[in-house]
Amino acid sequence: MNGTAVQMLTGDDAVRDSDLQEYGLLPKSGTKVPALLDGRAQTSLDNLVRLAASLCGVPYSVVNIITADQQLQIAASGVNAGICSREDSMCAAVFLSGSTTVVQDASTDPRFAGNPFVTGEIAEVRFYASVPLETSEGLVLGSLCIFSDQMHAPSVEQIDLLEVLARQVVELLELQHRTLQLNNALEELQRSNTMLAEFAGRVSHDLRTPLTTILGYVELAEDDPDIPAGHPAAEYLDYIGSGGRRMLGTLEDVLNYSRANGALNRERVSLLAVAAEAAQDLGLDLGGASGITCEDAEMFADRAQLRTLVQNLLANSLNYSSSSRELQVLISATRKARGVILHVADNGKGISPEDRERAVEPLVRLRRPGDGAGTGLGLATCERIAQAHGGDLVISGTPGGGATVSVLFPTGN
Repeated sequence: MNGTAVQMLTGDDAVRDSDLQEYGLLPKSGTKVPALLDGRAQTSLDNLVRLAASLCGVPYSVVNIITADQQLQIAASGVNAGICSREDSMCAAVFLSGSTTVVQDASTDPRFAGNPFVTGEIAEVRFYASVPLETSEGLVLGSLCIFSDQMHAPSVEQIDLLEVLARQVVELLELQHRTLQLNNALEELQRSNTMLAEFAGRVSHDLRTPLTTILGYVELAEDDPDIPAGHPAAEYLDYIGSGGRRMLGTLEDVLNYSRANGALNRERVSLLAVAAEAAQDLGLDLGGASGITCEDAEMFADRAQLRTLVQNLLANSLNYSSSSRELQVLISATRKARGVILHVADNGKGISPEDRERAVEPLVRLRRPGDGAGTGLGLATCERIAQAHGGDLVISGTPGGGATVSVLFPTGN
């Protein structure tokens, strides 16, 4: 290897491994497989390498990743993928040249004549060709290399095809890199959401006890005969009590939200029975004056979370009822191939199509005139429950006016 090649290689070596590590092309500790490559990606890469050798009429082809001190073969055809020192690598001498290298007889080329892959110490390479693997961001990962122990003179068309395959290798690695970044981001988001939910659950749980105590003393004071109706203190106590009860409701919603994607205890439950319990939690009975009717169906779900979901959807129907008609709510279910879809349809104000995506975001309230009390966590909690069960939540309009929330509960095995 001549001095020019050595100088070319050493310019960015200090950051090279860091770049490759971030890209996912250095193996995880204790493994020989880069984090970037899953099973399908490895198969696709192996196919590209095999195609490169076949199209160019040579027995061997590899994808080499060049680190600060090693050559790592992540795919190979005709030879077993391995690792060698960067000093021994043929590709390390030319992969930063910015162009394709083609050598008919490496034993006569001054860049390679003394290389152990040519001299017989490791191999006896004669024909050698490589194309740099450069990403769209300018990081040269290594090279797609083909070689033979016989002299060879590939055609221009064959080298053109080799360069096409090199671009395909880069595209595959870049796609895997973006997938790895996305997966890492999703894992971090999930971790952050889990920590936030746990924190919210602990805070809401810890605040409920003192708040309940305060409300208890407020009720005692309100019953005190020494504070007659009309006394200023009675008005102040009413403010404290109503504000405290709203806060307690908010804490209950936060606690439900934090629990919504926890461990599931799925069982087959009656929708009618769960809906009756959810209505009672709101001080209502199914049927009659409440305007709430429910069709029975068998659901495969966590009973407690299903009850929370139905209760939140009923509370939404109550909070956003129409002033022009009596509230009517129908709870039903339809069986599909994927599972059972729960529907809660009301004839209230409805949710406009442009607001439906925002409506399931935590702490988002539409704040329309005449809307009832709410924390903005009801639909967000319902969506988390749906996702925890492996399903999804969809908001649509009810024919004649109102909102219909549909939640898929996948069929259990």
